[in-house]
Amino acid sequence: HFRVVESGGGLAQPGGSLRLSCAASGFTEDKYAIGWFRQAPGEEGKGREGISCIHMDGSGTYYTENVKGRFSISRDSVKDTAFLQMNSLKPEDTGVYYCAAVTDWTTVEEICKMPEDELEAWGQGTQVTVSS
Repeated sequence: HFRVVESGGGLAQPGGSLRLSCAASGFTEDKYAIGWFRQAPGEEGKGREGISCIHMDGSGTYYTENVKGRFSISRDSVKDTAFLQMNSLKPEDTGVYYCAAVTDWTTVEEICKMPEDELEAWGQGTQVTVSS
């Protein structure tokens, strides 16, 4: 049974930093990938935007254009945990951040663009608010 649980998040000022963690369980070794997705406020009807994704063996990462150079995704394969370090935060980064996991994909970029129902495990989400 696959499971992922987010932690971190909170309130930050513009230009500040936050770090999110995603603890995974039930997967076989590092043969899975993790993605971070954001649900912006007032855009629930649009679905979640793929922000950054990583293969848990470290072989590939992907970032959406509007976070490149500011966010960094990493993983600790021993602890089955993925991290999203968010620097130079902007008010438009505000939203509920979810991590999700998948065991079948072709490219890391594909994971961040998958239909939500193709990801095999979703966390409960963690709120990130960027405001002065």
